[in-house]
Amino acid sequence: MEERKIAVVGLGYVGLPLAAEFAKSINVLAFDIDKKRIKELNSFYDRTNEVSSKLLKTQRITFTHSLSEISKSNFYIICVPTPVNKNLVPNLGPLKSASKLIGSVLQRGDIVVYESTVFPGATEEICVPILEKFSNLEYLKEFNVGYSPERINPGDKKHRVHNIKKVVSASNKSTLKVVDNVYNKIVKVGTHKAESIKVAEAAKVIENTQRDLNIAFINELSIIFDKLDIDTEEVLKAAETKWNFLPFRPGMVGGHCIGVDPYYLTYKAEKIGYKPKIILSGRRLNDEMPKYLANKLLLKIKEKGMKLSSTKILILGVTFKENTPDTRNTKVIDFVNFLRRKKIKVDIFDPNVVTSLNSKIKTISRPKKNTYDVVVLAVAHKEFKKMGIKQIKSFGKKESIMFDLKYMFKRQKTDLRI
Repeated sequence: MEERKIAVVGLGYVGLPLAAEFAKSINVLAFDIDKKRIKELNSFYDRTNEVSSKLLKTQRITFTHSLSEISKSNFYIICVPTPVNKNLVPNLGPLKSASKLIGSVLQRGDIVVYESTVFPGATEEICVPILEKFSNLEYLKEFNVGYSPERINPGDKKHRVHNIKKVVSASNKSTLKVVDNVYNKIVKVGTHKAESIKVAEAAKVIENTQRDLNIAFINELSIIFDKLDIDTEEVLKAAETKWNFLPFRPGMVGGHCIGVDPYYLTYKAEKIGYKPKIILSGRRLNDEMPKYLANKLLLKIKEKGMKLSSTKILILGVTFKENTPDTRNTKVIDFVNFLRRKKIKVDIFDPNVVTSLNSKIKTISRPKKNTYDVVVLAVAHKEFKKMGIKQIKSFGKKESIMFDLKYMFKRQKTDLRI
């Protein structure tokens, strides 16, 4: 079997860890169009905090923004973002652009594998025609494709590329054998060979859709229990004593996956004439949570007799989840913006976010003691847990409100919970 020369295209939260894992045993080319990103990685700095500088220094990996350099490869893995636009419609721009780039250097016998989350059919219906057009090669006869959905969990140091089972698929059996062999070089827990590329695409998109719906259910319960004056966390603790009760918690659902992927599935469903009911209902409820929580806080502020115009609020954490600098599609910003529209002064403190790399999100370097009327625990970063309740409360004034959105501390020590 021909030795495959691997190029990973797109060096974000998915591509970089994948390239680094391959480079533990083989030489790999790592490509990104962002010259600044390549410069940082060649200086052994990863702004996403997914790969350590020590690991970058020891890798057999070449970082490049030169298309001619990756043209030496014959196995391309595309790991570019697949977001939605402001109308919540899939934005396949990055995927199409990457396909054009690779198509321009594609050679006879090459394989292109996509890892980006898409709706079922996108790889062969959208990407393949682009590859054919820009390569002047014929699909299945002169080149082949595969699809192996990413399962990276940003900030998770336990579940990494090598110990997450990999779903693999390809355009035919012989290509599947090659794709499976390549991924088995790095995945120690094995692979699952999907029946087709469409099956693998569908499997990926429902993973996050399922999680989104489960959280939406718990969010709705939290709203009901709040009106009944019942503590949601205590209800969930009691329910979890049954072995098959799923352990989800209410909250704001953001990020590049859970808050986005359901729209890819519903987009495709509507294209074939079916309007989803449950999926879109759950998505709408989750999208409305920042506003619901902000209104809940405003009611508490009024109960305490505070004037909104003179209220100062501290938000602890702005990333979409704990222990990561990832602010993509973070719903904390929606929560903050709602409060700011009420002319409330809001400061954001997040030790994981470098403001220079997130120009749209301004954070403060350190909160001052005895300054805030409200302290909101928005993200359960380990740094905040280490601070402890006493230090966090010290940022607030004597009669301040503490709103714990993440159940970080016992109910008796906070004023408001989700």
